Amino acid sequence: MEMETTPLSAITISYEEESFRALSFRKAELVVVTQYGDKLWYIDAEGIDDAGLLAWFGSSENIRVELVATAEDGGQWQGTGYLHPNEHNRAAAIRGDGELTYLQN
Repeated sequence: MEMETTPLSAITISYEEESFRALSFRKAELVVVTQYGDKLWYIDAEGIDDAGLLAWFGSSENIRVELVATAEDGGQWQGTGYLHPNEHNRAAAIRGDGELTYLQN
């Protein structure tokens, strides 16, 4: 199993209620896990101040998001995932669904 982590500087999400909303966070990283030729990815974000956004995802049945994630080095990825909020800890995990596409560096 191989695991790559990339610190993120920005995440923009689109979902049922909103298009192109910036997710404000203190720390976030993209993790790509490769095992037996399969790649899985997820994003962990901490220090999210938008309690309303976390509460919306906590009570919604549709937690699917389209996202663009920007790395600290300027690289960008685009993908679809499911945002799992942790309201108590002001955090969220976005579990990837399908391919994560590299856009640019």
